[in-house]
Amino acid sequence: MNQDKQARREISISFTRHIVLVVIIVSFTPMIVVSGIILDQYYTSYREKLYAHLNEMVHKHTQNIDGFLTERLNDIKFLSQTCGDDQLINESVLYEKLVLLQRNSGNVFEDLGIINEAGIQIAYAGPYKLEQAFYAEEEWFQEALQHQYYISDVFLGLRSRPHFIVSVRNVYQNERVLLRATINFEAFNALVENLRIGATGFAFIVNQKGKYQTRPHYDLIQNAPSYLQVIKKAEQKENGVYVGTVSDVFRNKDLIFLAAPLKNEDWMLVFQQEREDAYEDLKRTQIIAGIIIFVGALMIVLMNLFFFHKAVGRIAEADKAKEMMNRQVIETGKMASVGRLAAGIAHEINNPVAIMVEEAGWIDDLLNDGDFDECKNLDELKNSLKQINTQGKRCKDITHKLLSFARKTGSKLEQIQINDTIEEVIGLFDKSTYSRISFELNLAEELPPIYGSRTELQQVLLNLVNNAVYFLEKEGGTIRIATNFDNDNVFIVVEDNGPGIPKSNLERVFDPFFTTKPVGKGSGLGLAICYGIIKRRGGEITVSSAVDAGTSFEIRLPLGGQDQSSDNRPLPPESIPA
Repeated sequence: MNQDKQARREISISFTRHIVLVVIIVSFTPMIVVSGIILDQYYTSYREKLYAHLNEMVHKHTQNIDGFLTERLNDIKFLSQTCGDDQLINESVLYEKLVLLQRNSGNVFEDLGIINEAGIQIAYAGPYKLEQAFYAEEEWFQEALQHQYYISDVFLGLRSRPHFIVSVRNVYQNERVLLRATINFEAFNALVENLRIGATGFAFIVNQKGKYQTRPHYDLIQNAPSYLQVIKKAEQKENGVYVGTVSDVFRNKDLIFLAAPLKNEDWMLVFQQEREDAYEDLKRTQIIAGIIIFVGALMIVLMNLFFFHKAVGRIAEADKAKEMMNRQVIETGKMASVGRLAAGIAHEINNPVAIMVEEAGWIDDLLNDGDFDECKNLDELKNSLKQINTQGKRCKDITHKLLSFARKTGSKLEQIQINDTIEEVIGLFDKSTYSRISFELNLAEELPPIYGSRTELQQVLLNLVNNAVYFLEKEGGTIRIATNFDNDNVFIVVEDNGPGIPKSNLERVFDPFFTTKPVGKGSGLGLAICYGIIKRRGGEITVSSAVDAGTSFEIRLPLGGQDQSSDNRPLPPESIPA
């Protein structure tokens, strides 16, 4: 036996392992494939949207900066065209125009000056002492003389502070002169520094020589000219923005960059960001997706282990039930043998007991003939004979029950007065115990008897009344029992004014093992048995109820109805409602 159990256990463990492995493979393969495809598509989509967003942002920022420079140059153009150099040489007029420009542009202009062809500043308005300043040797001055309109690179100059100028060339007294304005570097630099994304994304401007035109950032790659060469080799989009990647060997970082030309391609606006920072949201999504996939995989494994453990447990329980059934079959065989033995014994006892009862009756007849009237103990003899007759009948009942057990004899069918049976059942309930419950009987007079089992009818009525008493016991109420009849049937109605049955439970009240009572208070078999008894007698039992309005059971039994079953076997499953 132990070897068989061990073998079954090993088989079940091996079976579980193989099935779990197959289910895991079948479950994981599509999940991994689908997850990989989705993540790859998401990566591609994310990358395209990221670069499209950065491209649009850099392009718009470039337009804004170009617009800023153009507006400043247009301001100087307008000043030159409306005033003329002969007026602007007057420093009071020049100061007046500077104040007006600062008021209109938000202090973007720092100062104004008129410079003659020799490079001498012949008029000046501003906070610095630059009257008669000499610019002939300055690179920007030589370039400005060559152009009608000019915007210089950022330089330190005489004031030792970064700035750049915009200038307009005019002719005054047959000599070339420049009207130049200095642009506030901080205002211009702030315009570029506003372009910040994430923790490492920032923008800067370089000229064609790789020199920075805005304040350098500490994360800038040191070799700007080489960086500029990399930018020009990158992919150029339709709107002129360069897009690419570069490695920062000093910090071991991969950078993404976007660059757009400014100021007629003299400058280049560059936006750079660490690749890891730019893809931070993607990385976070991938981590979350990985966690979800891992949790899902873990749940699959655990659920498979759980269900297969339950399945193996069910199989083990089935094996135990099979063993128990085999034992019950053996015990049933033993009981059958005992039953046959009991039937033989009962038959052997029944015959002498019957003879004893008959002889006692014969003796009683002799005592009543008159020959023994003078016997002093006549009454005692008659009492003894009466006791013999009573005990003989008792033995006969015992043997009958024993034979019923052995042979499965049917229920005793007889003529039943339903009204009397109802009164007997109601009499079982102690009025003092159920003082809060009243019983009302409305029994039809001259009710015809029915043919059936008194015991079974008592069981049905007792069960219905017991259920009503249970639900009325706390709050109290009334139980009404009524009878009626027509040409073919007798009707019994048992109703109460208790809490009622919810509609969701009404169709299940006759289901086996269904009960609304607490554990230990009901088995759920009472109404199912009642249903079976009534159906077996060819009748019907129905229920109607409403919450807080009470419950009513109606029984219909045919007059003179016969037992619908050949013996007293339990009802087949189809006779019990689902």
